[in-house]
Amino acid sequence: MNCEVCQLKELEVEHYEIREVLRCILHTIIFHRALGLVRPKDIDLELFEITYVQCGDLEVEKKIDEKIEQFISWVEKHPNKKSQICLSFYEVKNKQPSWFTNKIERLYWEQWYVNLNVAQLPKAHSNKSHHSKVVFDPGESASEERSVRRAALEASLRDVLFQIIKFVNEKKDHVPSISEGVIYFPYEITIPSSSDSAFGMDMIKRMLQTGHPTMLS
Repeated sequence: MNCEVCQLKELEVEHYEIREVLRCILHTIIFHRALGLVRPKDIDLELFEITYVQCGDLEVEKKIDEKIEQFISWVEKHPNKKSQICLSFYEVKNKQPSWFTNKIERLYWEQWYVNLNVAQLPKAHSNKSHHSKVVFDPGESASEERSVRRAALEASLRDVLFQIIKFVNEKKDHVPSISEGVIYFPYEITIPSSSDSAFGMDMIKRMLQTGHPTMLS
């Protein structure tokens, strides 16, 4: 099985923009890979003039939000570093158990790399609630510069959304067949670990895994 990889365009974001940007990208990917009946839900971004679609599944929302919060915590501990999140789709296959372990195989068939460069600018206040408005006061001296930068980010975010749609429409042959009634392919979201080198090696292993399973205990 071949593993298709999509490296999304790098986005330069400020700390308070991370949450909205990642929600938009990750939900868009999962929505376009959903298979069964979903309840599409339009979401208007608060910081940008962009609307994206969620699957309307609370478990998906919870999983994505948990990973985003973990990623934000990592960013706060590792300033001035470019970062990457990997969203992987896979099949699960049982492997013959040995005397010591009962292992399964995860056969990765598609991986999306979200690339962010978090700008180290003065922090803004951002409410963590999904339903609350983002509150931000940039100060008069920086407001014009921030407006220009945010307009550039909005354009780049639109490019990423079009990149996702283009990839999904063009890359179909590698998508595995599934059982009737299944709505979502199994997926995982990988964020940088506390050890930069460990995360780097993990990403390299994944990039080299085209067609080869990862063994999990």
